[in-house]
Amino acid sequence: MRPSSALRAAAWSVVVVGVAVPLARRRLRIPPPIVTASAAAAPIALSVAARRSRARDMGVCALQMWAYIATYQMPHDDPEALEGRVRVDYPVTVDRAIGLGTLPTLRLQRALATPGGLRRADEALVWVHWIWFLVPHGTVAYMLFRRPERFPAAAARIYAVFDLGVIVYWALPTAPPWYAAQQGRIRGAEGEAAMRRMMVEHGEAFWKERWQPLYSFLGGNPLAAMPSLHFATSLMAARVLAEAGPLEGALGWTYALTLGFALVYLGEHYVIDLLAGATLAETVRRMAPALAPAARALSRGVQRLEAVAHG
Repeated sequence: MRPSSALRAAAWSVVVVGVAVPLARRRLRIPPPIVTASAAAAPIALSVAARRSRARDMGVCALQMWAYIATYQMPHDDPEALEGRVRVDYPVTVDRAIGLGTLPTLRLQRALATPGGLRRADEALVWVHWIWFLVPHGTVAYMLFRRPERFPAAAARIYAVFDLGVIVYWALPTAPPWYAAQQGRIRGAEGEAAMRRMMVEHGEAFWKERWQPLYSFLGGNPLAAMPSLHFATSLMAARVLAEAGPLEGALGWTYALTLGFALVYLGEHYVIDLLAGATLAETVRRMAPALAPAARALSRGVQRLEAVAHG
């Protein structure tokens, strides 16, 4: 076998292993560091195995998120152990201070929500939350097809936010407000519910019997609230879109700020989660120029391997 063919075969093997290991991790009890390392190697290996194209770029992004999802979900592979480590009280204390004695979520729900039902505006905010799954990746795809010269830097910044955030989920597992309310850590005024989780209310009404399987599939790790990667990645997407043009920036910032309000109002995140997410996004943005030379060096190394693999 020629060296180029052998290198391509080895690279494709790494891709296959990177996809397969997260799927088999529970059954084979594969240690988390091996799962993450295997999955994280797959995007680099694909960059060697296949020639550069839009399809390959999309595949690299998909494999990057596959590694993120596996790492994000693994703490919840053992729910009892995770519940034993999860922090519940400190964000309640911080947000109560931010709200001058009352949690901002409770203030918003008391002021705006209709007891016993959902307004059209509430349902719209739930959908703002749900479509987040499309926003950061849609932003990367937009840059790939409409601003290809900006695509590598944009994708690197958005996915860096994901990857750095998931480290905190392992080191400091933190519960969201709806979980704290279920555990009795958040109490409403006498005679009222402690806190509503409107996403579940609307999900059960809208999706009916499909809601529970859908939520179980997408939820992954419910005790990973700090920082809010919903907010952090949306802010980074807004930054990226603003660099592409004023209209794109306006759309990005409108979505990010609306989502931030929705996350607190709906009981999905604390204000402190959003502040931590904003700090993470801004840190990545500010550090990007300093890290660019190292990223370019890594890219050149991968390109040299790609050239060897394809003769």
